[in-house]
Amino acid sequence: MPNVSRIFVIGASGAQGLPVVRGLVEDGRYSVLALTRDAGSARARSLASLMGVSFLEGTFADEITLREGLRACDGAFVNIDGFNAGEKTEMYWAIRAYEIALEEGVKFFVYGNLDYTLKKAGYRSMFRTGHYDGKGRIGEWILDQTRTNGDRMGAALFTTGPYMEMAFSGGTPMPPRLEDGVLTWRVPLGEGAVAHVALDDCAYYVRWLFDNPARANGMDLEVAIEHVRYADLAAAFERVTGHPARYVDTDLETYFAPIRAVADQPAAYNADPADKSTMSFRENFTGFWNQWKHGIITRDYKLLDEIHPGRIRSAEDWIRRWEQRAKEEGTETLWERVQPETLVRRPILKLSEDRRQGRL
Repeated sequence: MPNVSRIFVIGASGAQGLPVVRGLVEDGRYSVLALTRDAGSARARSLASLMGVSFLEGTFADEITLREGLRACDGAFVNIDGFNAGEKTEMYWAIRAYEIALEEGVKFFVYGNLDYTLKKAGYRSMFRTGHYDGKGRIGEWILDQTRTNGDRMGAALFTTGPYMEMAFSGGTPMPPRLEDGVLTWRVPLGEGAVAHVALDDCAYYVRWLFDNPARANGMDLEVAIEHVRYADLAAAFERVTGHPARYVDTDLETYFAPIRAVADQPAAYNADPADKSTMSFRENFTGFWNQWKHGIITRDYKLLDEIHPGRIRSAEDWIRRWEQRAKEEGTETLWERVQPETLVRRPILKLSEDRRQGRL
């Protein structure tokens, strides 16, 4: 497979996109053309300070914009925000992004993917998760296309999951709460475990895919640090920081009660509420938590150890690295991070920062 030099990035200012772009341009081997709705936004400005990053203003839901960006590059990293578009719209534009990339001569295409939960669960609808299944269906389609088109354009999937950072941020499915001085997670997980991903590791893995196109072509690289049980997460937080923490298993009705006003609204803010295929928050995140509670998602940790020997391997490892960096750089500790005012002020997810607003 030929190497690429300039990469068109869709999703560059998202939680995952920021470290991915930094990892691509850090040593000058690649430059990045980042698609953004607003080049003046705080997140875009943080990327603008990096050498080798330029911007194309527009959205992924525009064929003219897609063609302009892909024609200017020989690589592509496409991570569409499903909570903007919704399941049906995301699937359409992901397909068109692949087709246009192939037509415009892109050499290597990496698709930001999530597990096809419904299929992995044997097509049992209690596990249907729109923002996972929409990506997972297209991921399988891309790999199938690559069997035919792989000599024209290589392609790989980068399959992630909930970021470990989300467990320490507001506006996520697993928000931390301070209750009488105790850091508390109330989620419907039972004895299950979440395959959490570290954002720092995302930078390494995506860079590895572009650095090793011959091996990566046709690969579904499914990543995580470990399957995190939340009782273990709370215990690890206490050991490392000295602050009390706990996990409280919660039934779904209690979980949705604080967001009752929006629970039956579309999970994706630009999805049509009148379309009977549109999943609500309640429907989407019922499937989301069921997949973790019942152990549907797996990972090949031996493969990840081979690809990334220095990867973060546990929630405790992640917490220790965060605290060590905070000490060395004078940045906020996790205990400072989970204070209520900070949770509101600095969400990790872009859709929370944007208050679930933005055009397609």
